[in-house]
Amino acid sequence: MATFLYRLGRGAFRRRGRVVLIWLGVLVAVVVGAAGASGPSDEEFSMPGIESQKAFDLMEERFPGTAADGATAQVVFVAPHGQKVTAGDTRKAVEDAVGSLGDGPQVADVEDPFASEAVSEDGATAYATVTYKVEPSEVTDASRTAVDKAADHARATGLTVETGGSAMDSGGGPGGTAEIVGLAAAAVVLLFTFGSLAAAGLPLLTAVVGVAVSLFGIVLLAGPLGLSADTLTLGMMLGLAVGIDYALFVVSRYREERGRGLAPQEAAGVAVGTAGSAVVFAGVTVVIALAGLSVVGIPTLTKMGLAAAGAVTVAVLVALTVVPALLGFWPNAVLSRRARKAGTTIPRDRGAGGRGNLGARWARFVLRRPVAVLVLGVVGLGALAVPMTSLQLGMPGDEAKSTATTERRAYDALAEGFGPGFNGPLTIVVDAREAADPQAAVRTISDRISDTDGIVSVSQAGFNEADDTAVFRATPSTSPTDEKTKDLVETIRHDRPAVEEQASATFEVTGTTALNIDIAAKVQSALVPYLVVVGGLAVVLLLVIFRSVLVPVKAALGFVLSVLAALGVLVLVFQEGHAADLFGVEQTGPIMSLMPIFMMGIVFGLAMDYEVFLVSRVREAYTRGETAGQAVVSGFQHSARVVTAAALIMVAVFSGFIGEDGSLIKMLGFSLAAAVLFDAFVVRMAIVPAVLALLGDRAWWLPTWLGRLLPRVDVEGEGLGHARSDSPGPHPDGSVEARV
Repeated sequence: MATFLYRLGRGAFRRRGRVVLIWLGVLVAVVVGAAGASGPSDEEFSMPGIESQKAFDLMEERFPGTAADGATAQVVFVAPHGQKVTAGDTRKAVEDAVGSLGDGPQVADVEDPFASEAVSEDGATAYATVTYKVEPSEVTDASRTAVDKAADHARATGLTVETGGSAMDSGGGPGGTAEIVGLAAAAVVLLFTFGSLAAAGLPLLTAVVGVAVSLFGIVLLAGPLGLSADTLTLGMMLGLAVGIDYALFVVSRYREERGRGLAPQEAAGVAVGTAGSAVVFAGVTVVIALAGLSVVGIPTLTKMGLAAAGAVTVAVLVALTVVPALLGFWPNAVLSRRARKAGTTIPRDRGAGGRGNLGARWARFVLRRPVAVLVLGVVGLGALAVPMTSLQLGMPGDEAKSTATTERRAYDALAEGFGPGFNGPLTIVVDAREAADPQAAVRTISDRISDTDGIVSVSQAGFNEADDTAVFRATPSTSPTDEKTKDLVETIRHDRPAVEEQASATFEVTGTTALNIDIAAKVQSALVPYLVVVGGLAVVLLLVIFRSVLVPVKAALGFVLSVLAALGVLVLVFQEGHAADLFGVEQTGPIMSLMPIFMMGIVFGLAMDYEVFLVSRVREAYTRGETAGQAVVSGFQHSARVVTAAALIMVAVFSGFIGEDGSLIKMLGFSLAAAVLFDAFVVRMAIVPAVLALLGDRAWWLPTWLGRLLPRVDVEGEGLGHARSDSPGPHPDGSVEARV
C-alpha cells in the first residue's frame, strides 16, 4: 500500500493542475445537484421489530390514509394572570386564532380546544391541535408561517401563545458558529505547530474542500435516502476534524522529508506513502466502525453512520490527492522561514541520545516512572468512568431545548396546565378482530389500563371503518423522560396477558414515549456487544499493522477505557447536572439513545489514528536496531508534537458543536471532545509509553506461526526503497530508503 500511495503522491504533485480541476469539477457537480434537491428531512426514529414500531405499522394498515407519524402542530394559549381562556374576550381571541389556523395550506383538521375539552382544570391554559395532510418533513414554510401569524394575532390581545409539535420543527443543519469557532481554533494550533501561515492554511483549505463536497453530497442524497438535518451537522463535524488532521499528518511528514534533503516531488511521494498509509488505515477504521452501526437495526442510525462514513472517505481522498497537488503549486511555502532561508533544509532533530524536543523529554520522563504513570492514568480514567454505571438512555424532546425557544415554552405551559405526563401520552392500539363484541373488548382494556397506578386519564377510543381496531390514549402522571414512565410501560406490558384474556382481544403500547423507551432499551442492550466487536476489530487490525500480540491488546483496552471515561463525564454533566450551566445544558435528563453507540464508532477510528501515528514511529525505530526504550523516545520525538496538535484540533472542532441546539449534536460534540482528550493525552501519550517501557522487547513479540499467517501491511513505508530506486532523479542521503 505504501508503494502505491507513494506513486499516487508523486503523480498528484506532478499533475497538480489536473487533480485540482477534477476536484473542482466534483464540487461544482454536487453543488449544482444539491441546488435542486429537496434537502434534509425530519424523519422520526424507528426500529423494525420492536413492539411500538409494530403498533405504528398496524395503525397505518388498519387506518388507511392516516399516518401514524403524520405532522401535527400544537398552539398553546395561556390567559393573563388571574384570568381564564374560557371567559369573554379571551375566549373570542382563542376562537379567532383557531379559525385562522384552519385556513393554512396543507391543513387537514384543527381541533377546537373548547369542543375537544382541551382546557386545563383551572381554565388558564388551552391548546389547539393542527393536523396536516403530510408528514413532518413535507410541511412547508408557508404552513409554519400561517401558524405563527395566528399566534401573533392572539398575542396582540394579551394572551401568551407558544407553538410546538413535529410540524413546527424546520430542521436546520449546520448553523455556522460552531464551524467558525472550530476553524479559528484549528488555525491557531496549526500556526503554533508549523510556524508558517501557508503550512497552517493548507490543511484548513483542503478540509473545507472536503467538507463542501461531503455536505453538498449529503444534501443531494437527503431526499431520496431520507437523511435528517443532524446528518448534515455530523458530516460537518467529522469532515472538519478528520480533514484537518489527515492533511496535517501529510504536510508534517512532507516538511520532515524536505528537511532530510529530498526534492519537493520526492518528499510529497514519501509523505503520502508513509503518513498517507496511516491516514488510509485510520480512515478505514472509522468507516468500518460507522458502517458497522447498521447491525444495530435502527434505520436512522444506519443512514447517519453511512453518511458520516462518506464524509470521512472524502477527507481521506482529499488528503491523499489535493494536499500533494497544492504542495506542487507552492513546494516551499509550507516550510518554516528558517528552512526557506537555509535552502529548504531543516536541521535534523537530535537522536535518542541527545536531549531532543519536548516529545522526547516527555517520553524519557515516562520511561523513568512507568508504573506511577500507568497507575495514575488508569485510576484517573477509571474514576471518571464510574458514573457511566448509572447511564440512562432516552430521546429528549422539546424539554431539552433552550427556554428561549417557543417549543420549550409550549412544552412547559402544557406540563403546568395539564400535568407532566401530558407531553408524552401512551397510545394503545387494540386489535379486536377475534372478539365477539369489539366495543366491549376495547372498553375492558381501556378500563383495566385506566386503573393502572400511574395513569391519570384515558381518552375515548376511536375505531376504524371495519370496527375491528381501536386506538385510545393513556396519559401518565410523569414526564416522558421520567424513569417512572418507563416502569409504567413495563407494568402495562407485564399485566397484558391477563387483560387480553379477559377482553378476548390483543393490544400493543406505542406512541412517541413508548417508541423512545423501546429504542433506548434496544440500544442499551447493544452497547456492550458493539464495544466488544469494535475492540476486537481494533486488536485484529493492529495485529496486522504492527505484527505484535501485546501492542494491539494494549491499544484496544486503552480505547475502551477512554470511551467509558467520556461516557462517565457525559453522565455527570448532561444527566446529573454537574457543571451543566458551563456547557449550556438547561435541562438534565437521559442521554440521547443513539449518542453512546455512535460515539464509540467515531472514537474507535480516532483512537486507532493516534495509535498508528505514534506507535508506527516507535516500531520503525525499533526495527532499525534501537533498544525498546530508545525506540519509544525516538518515536515520540518525531510524532508527539504532530499528534498533540491533531488532538487539540479535534477537541477544538468537537467542542464548538456543544453550542448547537440539537440534543444529539450537543451531546456528541461534548463526548467526542472528552474522548479525544482522554485518549490522546492520557492513553496514547502516557499509558502507551508506560506499557511499552514495562514490556520492553516483549511488546513486539509475535509467534512464528502467526507471523506466517498474517498479511504484511506496510504502514511505516519499509517497501518504498524499491519503488524509489525505480523513480528518476537523485536520492539524497538520509532518505527513507536509507533508513529502512
